[in-house]
Amino acid sequence: MHQFKLLGRLLPLLSLFVSSLATADVLDDILDRGAIRVGVAEFVPWTMRNKSGDLIGFEVDVAKQIASDMGVEAELKVYDWDAIIPALDKGEIDVIAGGMAITPERALKVNFSRPLAISGVGLATNTNKTQNMKTLDDLNDKSVTITTVAETMAANVARTLFDRANVKIFPTKEPAEKAVIEGSAHAYLAGVPEVRFLVLRNPAKLDLPINEPLVASSEALAVRKGEQQLLNFLDAWVTVRQTDSWLATSRDYWFGTLDWAPTLGD
Repeated sequence: MHQFKLLGRLLPLLSLFVSSLATADVLDDILDRGAIRVGVAEFVPWTMRNKSGDLIGFEVDVAKQIASDMGVEAELKVYDWDAIIPALDKGEIDVIAGGMAITPERALKVNFSRPLAISGVGLATNTNKTQNMKTLDDLNDKSVTITTVAETMAANVARTLFDRANVKIFPTKEPAEKAVIEGSAHAYLAGVPEVRFLVLRNPAKLDLPINEPLVASSEALAVRKGEQQLLNFLDAWVTVRQTDSWLATSRDYWFGTLDWAPTLGD
């Protein structure tokens, strides 16, 4: 009887051990097949297509460098943004490249690596309209017009930080950007890369008053829940590539310049 009781206690542990073995071999699968399948979504400058139709961008660089450091090929798979986590769940891909912001909601669905970049909501201002303003609080006035785009983190930030200003929320970015460029609005809130590129394209009319995000978020690689071996490798990879400045150098090129813009397709 004592042996049966002991066996009853051991069976759950044995089941857990077997289960862990069944889910811990994804890294081995990658090495065996000679390729890591990386999910990306087309957003400038994370993932884009050049004139030849090839994928380029920060995420593409990250995927290729991870693969190179593993000694395998990078197999890039493009998804609509809302389909990329389901694709990971189904095992169509091994990892989501590094443009995904870490949120509690997403952390219930995927395992995130160490953060590899900081992003968030940025601010571009019309130089002439704001030349006498000294602080961000000067923008929070009923005489000030701020534009942004509906259903974005930037729209929520605009309503919260500039609750006394005239916040105009547009369905798409084009009219929101046009308003601040032409001077019918004082400022424009959007993702940090977008406002930086807008200023780089319109240096005579626009300014980037602060380099840091108004509200920051961390971006990371994502794997399926329970894939601890692969996650351990990616954590180590992020640590190494932050230490040797590879990530910072790549990030500066794609997010701090427009040198790559002439190579883009239509």
